[in-house]
Amino acid sequence: MKRAKLIALSLFFAASVSAQDIHFSMIDLDPMLFNPAYSGFFDGLGRFGLVYRNQWASVSTPFQTFSATAEWSISRSSRNRNGLSAGLWLSNDRAGTLDYGATSASAIISYYQAFGDRGNDIVSVGAELGVGQIGFNAENIILDDATEDFERNRAFYPTLGLGAAWFHQHSDVLYTKVGASVRNINQPNISYLGMADTRLSRRYNIYGRAEWRFLSSVSLMPLLGFQHQKNFNELVYGTDVRWYIHEYDPDFLAFTAGLMGRHGDALEVNLGVMWQTWTFAFAYDANLSRLASASHTLGAFEMGVTYLIPKKQRRTKALPCPIF
Repeated sequence: MKRAKLIALSLFFAASVSAQDIHFSMIDLDPMLFNPAYSGFFDGLGRFGLVYRNQWASVSTPFQTFSATAEWSISRSSRNRNGLSAGLWLSNDRAGTLDYGATSASAIISYYQAFGDRGNDIVSVGAELGVGQIGFNAENIILDDATEDFERNRAFYPTLGLGAAWFHQHSDVLYTKVGASVRNINQPNISYLGMADTRLSRRYNIYGRAEWRFLSSVSLMPLLGFQHQKNFNELVYGTDVRWYIHEYDPDFLAFTAGLMGRHGDALEVNLGVMWQTWTFAFAYDANLSRLASASHTLGAFEMGVTYLIPKKQRRTKALPCPIF
């Protein structure tokens, strides 16, 4: 039993050090994963998304992360310029031969209100309630004594989150949006052994994005994002360029290419296609951290897709209000 206890303790300490939320590079593909206030920020009746990330395959058994989201509009008033939206998201994160990782599910409710004479300012607030599980597969552990066993290899916990966002459309060729959120407000206990000092730290997010149509069919889209959780900080900055081929439904078509830097960690290249109500995206992270020599700069790749359920009357210009 001593051997099993030592392995369990090593996993416990690993969890206490690396107990971080899931991570995706493509912030804008499924924005409610970054901030619950962005649930409902779409020009349609509903939206569904899938994202997959594969990381560190060149160094060890890869870290694999998957998420699925669903959002829908509960109520929306064009007259009062406000609305209510709900969302659900599921995620699974696995790594190593022990399948160590986390599974979580969250429900989100958000409210948004437009202000101003033309309704070009929209403020949104969102709340999130979720449950999670972290653990490992004890069957894959080889022990000296076959009679040894683990008393516990799973930990369950609840999570709470809040977020706020602001959108301002300056004109038909320029908008800006900013948001901030905090996840794991309750700092749940994630210890296998029930120890009170092993908790999932709060995660703070700040985000800013703009889109500026500087040519008749081309937009520049700078982005700045910052995350903080326990002793870990992440600063993302860069820009996308979007080329609108067809701006009018039902043949809406646009291409996006971007270059992002994750400070001190990686360089990200991303590509995207927006076709009718579908968005397809791919991103690759080149590792620039201290593991670059071991990984040969090979970091991670992501791929994702979203589908929008359209309203009867769809947009007829490239930079509309994102909701009404």
